[in-house]
Amino acid sequence: MMSQSLSDLLEIAKQAATKAGIEVLAIYDKGDFQEYQKEDESPVTSADYCANEIIMEMLARLTPNIPIMSEESPIPALKDRANWTRYWLIDPIDGTQEFIARSGDFAINIALIEDHQPVIGVIYWPCGESLYFASKESGAYKRCSRETKPISVRRFSVPSEDVIMIAISRRQSREKIFERLSDKRSYQTLPAGSCSLKACFIAEGAADVFLRLGATGEWDTGASQCIINEAGGAIMAATFDPITYNQRESVTNPDFVVLGDKRVAWNSVIQYR
Repeated sequence: MMSQSLSDLLEIAKQAATKAGIEVLAIYDKGDFQEYQKEDESPVTSADYCANEIIMEMLARLTPNIPIMSEESPIPALKDRANWTRYWLIDPIDGTQEFIARSGDFAINIALIEDHQPVIGVIYWPCGESLYFASKESGAYKRCSRETKPISVRRFSVPSEDVIMIAISRRQSREKIFERLSDKRSYQTLPAGSCSLKACFIAEGAADVFLRLGATGEWDTGASQCIINEAGGAIMAATFDPITYNQRESVTNPDFVVLGDKRVAWNSVIQYR
């Protein structure tokens, strides 16, 4: 097979995410799925497994030389993946709790990681009929209703004073978030579901920041990180250290933060401890 460009691989990821998303939406609309509990007590459904199968099959067939890491498949030991210079990183359904709760705020995530950094990010929101995507140094975009347009983070008028819009979970304690924010700024909130959709809302300027507390995996940030980077923002650990990919035995993320306008002194806004 001829070498595939980043542009070629982006198209493949978009097709795989959309195909899986259409099938997941059909399952969601019918309400015909089974719920299970994983060893870490997080929920998973037959729809997650269906999406995983669709994406894994398509990526394996069209990019047979690129390994795949998925939340819903066994994760190889670090010694078996340490030499991966490029691999797919997928979350078949980000926001399984939202899928079960029928909020509509769930998404299909596909990232391509190269030399430990996301270089492609694709997030498909089935209920919103929206596809967010980006590739390294090529910008971030949203396709909705057959229209594709570039997206970017909101640019503050006065970075040190403007009201900050926080993308915030419907399922987690607001108090735990607000006790880690500076009391010298004013805030508004945008309730939303999955981690990746909150990142997309920041990437398109609907929100400015999202602080995630609690367990997530590298697949929860890979696609989002590429999109938010290309939209002018950033994803970092809540301590403002870099997020890493495929560099540890564990693929669990630290608490992390999605940031909009980089001119804001976010390290004075986020008071993580």
